[in-house]
This record gives sequence, C-alpha cells and structure tokens, in this order.
Amino acid sequence: MTLRDVLSFLRQHRLAVQASVSKEGVPQAAVVGFAISDTFELVFDTLESTRKILNLRSNPNCALVIGGLTAGDERTVQCEGVADEPSGAELERLAEVYYQVFPEGRVRRTWAGLTYVRVRLTWLRYSDYNVERPEVVEFSGSLPTTH
Repeated sequence: MTLRDVLSFLRQHRLAVQASVSKEGVPQAAVVGFAISDTFELVFDTLESTRKILNLRSNPNCALVIGGLTAGDERTVQCEGVADEPSGAELERLAEVYYQVFPEGRVRRTWAGLTYVRVRLTWLRYSDYNVERPEVVEFSGSLPTTH
C-alpha cells in the first residue's frame, strides 16, 4: 500500500467522521462531507455556529475516520491533522477541490456563516481487514505538504 493507493481509497469516499475537543476538554464528533487534494489537504465546509468549528478555532488538532461504511468492506483510514480556515487564493484553490466532489457546494457558499476548513494531515493509518492477513500501514512524516 502506497500513499497514492491511500489517496485513491480516500477519493472513493465522500463522508468522514471528524472528531475535535472543546476548550473545556469535551470530545465532539460529526459526519462531514469532504474532498482531498493531491497533497493530503482534507477540506470540508461547515457553518460558523457549529460545535466543530468552535472547537477547531480553540484547538486546531483533529482526527478523522474514513471508510468502513459499506457492509462487508472492512477498510478504513484513520488520520490526524491540524485544521485552519484558508482565505484568499488558498481558499479558492481548495474550494475548487471541494466542488469537484460536491458541485452543489457552490450554492452553499452563498449561505451566511459558511466557512471552509482545511485539515493538513500529519498522520494516517490505512487498515484492510478484508483479507486473510490484515494489512495495516501507517504514514506520518512522509506525507506530502504544501508548507
């Protein structure tokens, strides 16, 4: 399993469970629709009134789980990263990545209080329990970056 294989797997999915922690230390998880760039930047949109964005603004570290939702398919990616809210040219670039997966996102962009979150992945684990000898592969410092 290579990073390119993991990227291909991630692009076969549209939903992730995103977890964060409030400034009071309370965990929170939500399902988000996501897209991912060639450099492992995961992007999703959310309203500024949601707990997830309030949590990420106070503590930008988060975790996500992708996959494992199809009956009989026991492949997942667990990942961690640092979230931010891109602006300017970075926002436009990432919005286009997002719109490739969610074209209807262009309409949501007009909603009051909508913001985009980028998670720069710093660690991920791909697990495949569909096979007799499970495959579990971790990636960290080798992840491509844009910074």
